[in-house]
Amino acid sequence: MLTDNRLLIGKGETEAYILPEMANRHGLIAGATGTGKTITLKVMAESFSDLGVPVFLADVKGDLSGCCKSGEMTDKIAKRLEGIGLDPASFAMRRYPVRFWDVYGEGGHPVRTTVSEMGAELLARLLNLSDVQSGVLSIAFRVADDNGWLLTDLKDLRAMVAYITEHAAELLQEYGNISKQSAGAIQRALLQLEDAGGSRFFGEPAIELSDWMQTDEDGRGYINVFHCAKLYQSPLLYSTFMLWLLAELFEELPEVGDLDKPKLVFFFDEAHLLFSDASKALKSKVEQVVKLIRSKGVGVYFISQQPSDLPDPVLAQLSNRVQHALRAYTPAEQKAIKTAAATFRPNPAFRTEDALTELGTGEALVSFLDAKGRPSIVERCTILPPQSMMGMIDDERRKSEIMADTLYGKYDDAVDNESAYEILTGKAKAEAQEKEEAAAREAEEKERARQEKEEAKERERQEKEDRRTQAQKEKDALREKAKRKTKTTSPFAKAASSAASSVGREVGKSLYRGLLGTLKKFI
Repeated sequence: MLTDNRLLIGKGETEAYILPEMANRHGLIAGATGTGKTITLKVMAESFSDLGVPVFLADVKGDLSGCCKSGEMTDKIAKRLEGIGLDPASFAMRRYPVRFWDVYGEGGHPVRTTVSEMGAELLARLLNLSDVQSGVLSIAFRVADDNGWLLTDLKDLRAMVAYITEHAAELLQEYGNISKQSAGAIQRALLQLEDAGGSRFFGEPAIELSDWMQTDEDGRGYINVFHCAKLYQSPLLYSTFMLWLLAELFEELPEVGDLDKPKLVFFFDEAHLLFSDASKALKSKVEQVVKLIRSKGVGVYFISQQPSDLPDPVLAQLSNRVQHALRAYTPAEQKAIKTAAATFRPNPAFRTEDALTELGTGEALVSFLDAKGRPSIVERCTILPPQSMMGMIDDERRKSEIMADTLYGKYDDAVDNESAYEILTGKAKAEAQEKEEAAAREAEEKERARQEKEEAKERERQEKEDRRTQAQKEKDALREKAKRKTKTTSPFAKAASSAASSVGREVGKSLYRGLLGTLKKFI
């Protein structure tokens, strides 16, 4: 509730205000289940909206959607107002300007980002990769960045991982070793992410953060309700989205220093998930962002059951605190109560440690920063009721609110512009075509060489055949010549020849017989 330009959150012995100029010092809303954290969150969100500050809040259970409808003055609400000294008649019930968002596009406008914007480190956390696998993923991002290939959606990343695996030998010297086993593990993790619905989160048009930083015609800040009842069923995807959002704000928004009021306030429900299973390096970066994002005009409020759910460096940055009741059923819970009590400036009127277990639903220990930036003495307060409807709206009302929004249609239809997948697919086709052409040229060269070899063999065979034919012709010519010579021989020569032949035969016969042992006998 906005009073005298201050955010009245609750009242005890004194009123508990958040000063607008101190609202970007971050805050914490903690308490056990059912103690009233959601009501406190709504009261703060409504107050910031009245101040003209846009709000982003994660709606894990779906019961924050009622901000778009006016609340109803019930006897219970009237009794609470009277108990803290407020006149129910002066407590205005009203609706607030609300925009609904949803990664799946079911309970609000779709929320998308690109793989490139998410970055390798957060994506490795989302995929639950080992250090070696994370290194290969980083190489994929680096190669894509160096070549100007935008990684828009998961198919782009799959294509990129396949590319660096195929060209591992070429990339080794410049980027390092790319293990096929690690690349295969990344591809399997990407398939699992797609099966879990993660592919709906990556794509275009990507969310423009400026759309979360708008006011309505009355100057009230929009309450951006991020519907994540379904997303929360995948805690790793939910927490990674929130971490990305925090990092994106830090990177995009300019430095503005200390303002009269924040430019934007974020409420992160189930904040312990942001740091669960996060690497030491990632936690360190988140802690750094929380420390520095204040100068960008952004206030960050974490909602969790125990303050100890958050790392100490982050907890140390949360100056505006609302602590609802804690349970002390186990030794660990008793220790947590002592730790929580020690973070408040003591109030002489009560013992903080005892009060933490005695608080009723809707009550809280509150400490906000004063005008000089000092934590106030802890007060035991009753939190104001919200001015909008408590509980969730029906699907029909949600749909009508979405369709009536000026942003309707801007993000609802996904587009698939040219990115790494199309570039690498075209590159692969070109390489395949080049290989086919090279193979065709090689085959053509082989065929030409084979034909030339066959032709050479045929020429050699023909030359041999020609030589044989010529030799045969020469032989035939000699025989013919001999025949012609025989026909022209004289009768005398023929007779002499015949006689010589007869003598030869007789000599042969005599010799023959002589050889048989009758050399002395002549016939």
